[in-house]
Amino acid sequence: MPKGSPELTSARKNEIMNACGKLYQKKIFKEITLQDISKETSFTRTSIYNYYESKEEIFLGLFEREYNMWTWDIEKLTEEITGISREELALEIAGSLQKRKLLLKLLSVNLYDLEENSRMERLVNFKAAYGNLKKALWKLISKCYPGIKDYEIKDFIRIFLPYLHGIYPYTYATDKQIEAMDRVGIEHEKTTIKDLVYMGLIKILP
Repeated sequence: MPKGSPELTSARKNEIMNACGKLYQKKIFKEITLQDISKETSFTRTSIYNYYESKEEIFLGLFEREYNMWTWDIEKLTEEITGISREELALEIAGSLQKRKLLLKLLSVNLYDLEENSRMERLVNFKAAYGNLKKALWKLISKCYPGIKDYEIKDFIRIFLPYLHGIYPYTYATDKQIEAMDRVGIEHEKTTIKDLVYMGLIKILP
């Protein structure tokens, strides 16, 4: 890691992650290379290695940042809500995820590959962000349902978070996928992130 202030190091990492996120809007994970990322930044490919040892580490860092941003949204929601109904809570959570399209697309990537090709310190930071998200969801549900049992909250989180892995692929089918479905007579149901998350939450909220 090159010498520099923590602020400068953070800014450089964010520049690299921003470039990765920009490319990810147009390409799939396996098509993106470190050379592609370097062209979107002020860094050479070699310079990127000062901050990330692999493409997977950049994606994992992006993933971590997205988890943190969603966690902040959930914490803010927890602070502000009072006397909210089940339907209103589902709408609020679904709305928070409508803003996290990148997170949902990242959830469709093979997480095993990202984690296996990242250093332990990067993986630990990512897991910490995931853990903080779970804690934020726990506090939100606890506040909305006074007297709820711990196992009920745990069951909700264990169902809800894995459910999110399928949201992006279901709402953003590619042209090739749609053509294949048309050929075999499968209807392509158009929906939004917010609608699909809401439907799931209505089924699983306590």
